[in-house]
Amino acid sequence: MSQTARGNTATHEVGLRRSIGAVGLVLYGLGVTIGAGIYVLVGDTVVLAGDYAPAAFLLSAIVMGFTAGTFAELSARVPQAAGEAAYVDAAFHRVWLTILIGLAVLVEAMIAAAAIAVGAAGYVAELVPLARPGLIAAIVLLMAGIAAWGIRESIAIAGAMTIVEVAGLLVIIVAGIGTDPGAIRDLPSTLLPPLGDTAAVSGVLAASLFAFFAFIGFDDIVNLVEEARQPRRDLPRALVATLILVTLIYVLVCFVALRTVPAEDMAASDAPISLLFERLTGLPPLAITLVAIIATMNGVVIILIMAARVAYGMARKGRLPAWLGQVSPRTRTPVRATALVTAVVLFLALFIPLGPLAETTSGVMLAVFFVVNLALLWMKLRHVPAPEDGFRVPILVPALGAASCLGLLVGALTLGA
Repeated sequence: MSQTARGNTATHEVGLRRSIGAVGLVLYGLGVTIGAGIYVLVGDTVVLAGDYAPAAFLLSAIVMGFTAGTFAELSARVPQAAGEAAYVDAAFHRVWLTILIGLAVLVEAMIAAAAIAVGAAGYVAELVPLARPGLIAAIVLLMAGIAAWGIRESIAIAGAMTIVEVAGLLVIIVAGIGTDPGAIRDLPSTLLPPLGDTAAVSGVLAASLFAFFAFIGFDDIVNLVEEARQPRRDLPRALVATLILVTLIYVLVCFVALRTVPAEDMAASDAPISLLFERLTGLPPLAITLVAIIATMNGVVIILIMAARVAYGMARKGRLPAWLGQVSPRTRTPVRATALVTAVVLFLALFIPLGPLAETTSGVMLAVFFVVNLALLWMKLRHVPAPEDGFRVPILVPALGAASCLGLLVGALTLGA
């Protein structure tokens, strides 16, 4: 059925608007990936891996690269907004597994959005002396309004906030390298610990578990497949570009941190990036506070967009109530799904202790990635045809993706035990 025909039928047949190009997808990927991970986890990574902390981020990026390849091929094989749930459904045809994976992604996203909203309110409270619950509600509702406004408008706003968010990190990188330009020659030596140094290797492996969590989020790009102008061409490119850019930023920020702030100071700080920013630039805390406010608000709006698309996609496949799959004829966005996701996020942010929940979400996503890699592996083993013009990876990619995710999941569970 054509898009025009859909628009002339019942409201629930209105489709999403294809209006996002490659640049918009990359900005979305950067915005949803960069944020709480590098802003918080760089301190833990430096403490665990010491001088080889950049190696932990590089190792995590290599591991994540296999899963990125899997997502890139599956986005062409199954171009549906439900992302991970749609892939698992197409591979295994098990309703219970599809619903389980979809709900896992939804719950993880809503907990993350709630936690980020609480963090954003904390930053805003430093400038606006209002009650915390009121600030949280205002932030969530404002970002929900942006998410429901229209995909072109919401991605433009999120993209602008992403540029500010990344700019804060680039200032750190430029300032750090600018103080001693020749120091960049030492970067390669931090990317590979001596294999005979057991302590160094163990530190990098332990730190890579933390560093890996800073990469979670790039996969959310695939949930915009029904709103991308040329999804089969642009989605794989956006996934690869996002992973490469995020890796460069993480490695360079970590390298600068090692040369600027003692490890014990990084470990003692709840905001290591703020500490790094102040040491390098001499600017008042207000500057990085404003960047942090934009970064955290950006995280909320981007996650709301993603979670609404997952709920919408599952509803269109009959895995959630059909009314969640309806699209507003005016905004061409899944307003009902956005409203439900917003309500849950607001409830979590206002009434539920998020600490224990947030600690488990990364492990849940590792399990989801493991199953998604198995989905592509199963399709390839059964020789399920792929689109001729779609992106493809060798069968070794999903196999290594599944193995690496399982290994990291076991490692995370072991460290948490």
